[in-house]
Amino acid sequence: MRLPQTDASQLLRASVVGAVLAAVLLGLVLAAMLLPARSAAGSDLRLIHSERSLYRQVLVYQDAEDRCLCFTRECAIGRQSCMDLRSPERLVFQYTQMMLGALYLNPQPRRILIIGLGGGTLPTTLERLLPQADIDVVEIDPAVVRVAQQYFGFHADAHVHVIVQDGRVYVRRALRSGERYQLIMLDAYDSQYIPEHLLTREFLSEVRSLLTPDGIVAANTFSSSRLYQNESVTYAAVFGPFYNLKSGNRVILAANGPLPSLQQVASNERRFRDVFRSYGFAARAVLARFSTRVDWDPHARVLTDQYSPANLLNSLGH
Repeated sequence: MRLPQTDASQLLRASVVGAVLAAVLLGLVLAAMLLPARSAAGSDLRLIHSERSLYRQVLVYQDAEDRCLCFTRECAIGRQSCMDLRSPERLVFQYTQMMLGALYLNPQPRRILIIGLGGGTLPTTLERLLPQADIDVVEIDPAVVRVAQQYFGFHADAHVHVIVQDGRVYVRRALRSGERYQLIMLDAYDSQYIPEHLLTREFLSEVRSLLTPDGIVAANTFSSSRLYQNESVTYAAVFGPFYNLKSGNRVILAANGPLPSLQQVASNERRFRDVFRSYGFAARAVLARFSTRVDWDPHARVLTDQYSPANLLNSLGH
């Protein structure tokens, strides 16, 4: 609908003010959502590493308890990864705990793909849990790989392989070469949000094609993003029903075939109770977050390569 000129001008002024306020509020929300279970931000927080890569500022901060990888000064918009300096194996973030809930759907994946390295928490933990698995980790930024190795104890070896490449490029090439994975984890972020080309129906369809018939995808996203409705319908369009796990972040768990029942999920959860306790969390607490309830507008617009305004929606509040 075209508005009269005077109404359009007033609306423009109001929308600019609203956009500024939304951006400020969004920054506060994002900062809160990516904080570890206990805050690492103390008076003794200090910068121990800083470099400018081709893609971003890569920073490492540390206090008496935690060491954190950030993409903004003072970790102003959350932390990409954190390590407990006193207990390095403990999973600091709840979202990493929820991502491991993918093992309740497929407890013994032999081939795993992780898109987005961060500090390397997920591949490091999965290698300990599944020593026979082959794990491919795709990270676009070589600076992030160096920092994960130097400051967070991550290392590649015979079972963990690092590919420095854009995640979508890798998925397409892997499809052409006939690769297949039983578990794919999507955990790629820039300083603000998930890159747009890793959010669309086309990309998720490529990811699904890369899965084995019993394959599972686990995706880390936000529980209160302005794209929540669109992301939800996009995953549903590609995978059908999925499990929705929420804390500050949310994790989507979807299957290439029929979604395992909650009874199957609960049965598999029991296998991990002892081992997850050694990583500082309760397997049952992750199980309690499993839900298939549709809490989004099913008529929202699906994100596509032609319609994926992630940066606009999240930065300007439209």
